[in-house]
Amino acid sequence: MNSELMFFILAGMILIFSVMTVTTRRILRAAVYLLFVLISTAGLYFMLNYNFLAAVQLTVYAGGIVVLIIFSILLTSHISERAVVAGWKQNLLSALSVVAGAALTLITMFNYTFTASSEPASGSSVKDVGTALVSYGDNGFALPFEVISILLLAAMIGAIIVARREKLKIEEKEIRREN
Repeated sequence: MNSELMFFILAGMILIFSVMTVTTRRILRAAVYLLFVLISTAGLYFMLNYNFLAAVQLTVYAGGIVVLIIFSILLTSHISERAVVAGWKQNLLSALSVVAGAALTLITMFNYTFTASSEPASGSSVKDVGTALVSYGDNGFALPFEVISILLLAAMIGAIIVARREKLKIEEKEIRREN
């Protein structure tokens, strides 16, 4: 009973904060709402006794990615800026995308045969997951992590360059006004 109640609370938080993330006009608030979604998702993982996955969710996504997003927001835009309201064409396309995604999800769920198993799948121990994360061979994930880290580093450098260019343009405009 308590676990069902906790599930519904976490699921409700995920739904509410997900909607708030995509509907708010303030980009920094959207990042904070995303943080709440990711923390609630980690709560679901803890409920399922996937402690390793929950810890990764908290450290990588809630800790790392959201901080990266917030730094990118602070470097590239003004906090008081509001997002532009979408037009009816964008709203229609978004609604169609949501309906298509929901239909695909429901079709996949109804066509999948769920089996109840009390025994974990083979190769799902923490040692096996850790070995897979640091290996370069078959079923290894070290190379994809390195590629993603280089991609994130390039994105951060690009954000800094864009922010500096805008700052220089603003300074040039202020100098022209003074003259």
